[in-house]
Amino acid sequence: MVDKTVLARQFIEAIPHARALNLTLTHIGEGEAEITLPYNEDLIGDPRTGVIHGGAISTILDTCCGAAVMSHPSAPGGTATIDLRIDYMRAATPGQTITARATCYHITRNVAFVRATAVDIDKDLPVATAAGSFTVEGN
Repeated sequence: MVDKTVLARQFIEAIPHARALNLTLTHIGEGEAEITLPYNEDLIGDPRTGVIHGGAISTILDTCCGAAVMSHPSAPGGTATIDLRIDYMRAATPGQTITARATCYHITRNVAFVRATAVDIDKDLPVATAAGSFTVEGN
């Protein structure tokens, strides 16, 4: 039997965009994942404020959601994003690492449903939240 946590880690490490952003999988387990995005001046979207570009936030949320699906006990293999809604709540604090946490809360034969949150040092006020659906491959 394939170790899903190893599979999810290999999947993330194989994505060139994830490597370029230096995304790090810090937790993976039964339908849950956590990924960090370190602050990097190359990712600044607004040079006046030093705030990270929203595209980097989208990437960490999408990747974290995919990892959560892949680690779910009912998910037999890989996944791809079908739909992902991201709500940006506030600008990330310049200089801070972003942490995304995702939970795959329901799986059908063909679709997995996931929720995620991205935070920086202020864990009580999210930078962004996400809700999405992902393919369930291998059934």
